[in-house]
Amino acid sequence: QVTLVESGGGLVQDGGSLRLSCVALRKIFSVFVTYDMAWYRQVPEKQRELVATITSAGTIEYADSVKGRFTISRDNSNKKIYLRMNNLKSGDTGVYYCSAYTPEMGRYWGQGTQVTVSS
Repeated sequence: QVTLVESGGGLVQDGGSLRLSCVALRKIFSVFVTYDMAWYRQVPEKQRELVATITSAGTIEYADSVKGRFTISRDNSNKKIYLRMNNLKSGDTGVYYCSAYTPEMGRYWGQGTQVTVSS
């Protein structure tokens, strides 16, 4: 069953911008505000890496590689999170996944959206 749906990926030139969105679809997200949300990315033959997190309390953290360029935000009333990505570089290329987590429910993943940055 689909739980999280990402959108907004695409092909962009070096230095360009994209905004990714993720919406939580299932009833398990009826209390969306309690979930810690995050964006991860993955490239072939590498482990999935954490890009940015925003907790249920609103605490935000970023990977060092994206600090100052990416902004994560959430809209609890619409069960969405976003990732604004500016000054994109070729190293940002990958499949971006949305993640939702609580200790009680565990972790859920979306199916991913491809971001390709051309130099």
